[in-house]
Amino acid sequence: MLKVWGRANSTNVKKVLWCADELGLDIERIDAGGEFGIVDDPDYRALNPNGLIPCLQDDELVLWESNAIVRYLVAKYGEAPLAAHDPARRAAADKWMDWATSTLTAPFRDVFLNAVRLSPDQRDSTCRDRGVAQCATLLTRVDAVLADQPWLSGEALGMGDIPLGCMAYAWFEMPIERPTLVHLERWYQRLTERVSYQRQVMTSLT
Repeated sequence: MLKVWGRANSTNVKKVLWCADELGLDIERIDAGGEFGIVDDPDYRALNPNGLIPCLQDDELVLWESNAIVRYLVAKYGEAPLAAHDPARRAAADKWMDWATSTLTAPFRDVFLNAVRLSPDQRDSTCRDRGVAQCATLLTRVDAVLADQPWLSGEALGMGDIPLGCMAYAWFEMPIERPTLVHLERWYQRLTERVSYQRQVMTSLT
């Protein structure tokens, strides 16, 4: 059985759990990170020297980095449309996975920490508001793409939708003022209608 170390309320862990659920895979999840600790234990560091979550074990393979895990699961266990075997379609999905991580994550983290994760006395409203503005600007690019296609991955849900899809739940649930982005909102609504998304992503933010 596949094993995943990580707490269920981690956005990066949710990527893996949602992907696995879409693929119909059985996963043993082991609580790790945050209040659960474990990530600094020598046994865990032998698996993931970074001391971060998630970490996947599939037989002899040990893999970390959430996007890499999603790509692996889709490549090994997936079928179309979730798995894009055409190089151009796969690259288009890869692009959005990397964009969510490299471009959106930093301002999104500022919003999430200062709207949800930190205690009220620790929150920085200036940092939060700056992050909201930056995220809103970036998400207009997503909205423009979704005006012409139903999913970031194309005509069907694919792995390119998974990283941003996990962030989108928090974006729409956090107590913040968001701009109206009609196509983004329709995409998110389609996500919320998926049973696997409901089970693995639409859970506690804290």
